[in-house]
Amino acid sequence: MPEKRTLERARKDAREGKAPTTQAGEFVREEMEHIREGKHGARSTKQAIAIGLSKARRAGVNLPPPPEGQVSEKTRRSTERAYEAGQSGQQRKPSARRARAVHKALMQEGHSAASPQALAQQARTAARRRGPESLRAAARKAAATKGPRGRKAAARKAALSRTA
Repeated sequence: MPEKRTLERARKDAREGKAPTTQAGEFVREEMEHIREGKHGARSTKQAIAIGLSKARRAGVNLPPPPEGQVSEKTRRSTERAYEAGQSGQQRKPSARRARAVHKALMQEGHSAASPQALAQQARTAARRRGPESLRAAARKAAATKGPRGRKAAARKAALSRTA
């Protein structure tokens, strides 16, 4: 179940007319926080993002499942179920036994999936799949969100590599 604060942020994004992916981003951010706090782990950054997107769909974010052929049939069915559950409006009580089993499995996974390095690597590979323009946009955004200390460190590193 998503936290109240996450739902409020996502609803605010919806009111402001932001894209469903932006609204879903709040749920993904919550998932990353949970992994960093040690509430549970994830096998990979991709899995952590998938958990967040599933939560978003179940919470009613208008994020339709990917088209056929883009992902495996199993994944597509899973996203369809989550989407329909969110769009139906009625909440069924989750199975305590299943929730416990999922939590136990995730607790055995690592916490590095939500590290800044892992997230940066995921962003790069996703951008590379989308093409060079997207890669440049991702790099621009990374530079903008790095902060002054991060930029200084990156500049120092770049200067060192030029002299060698």
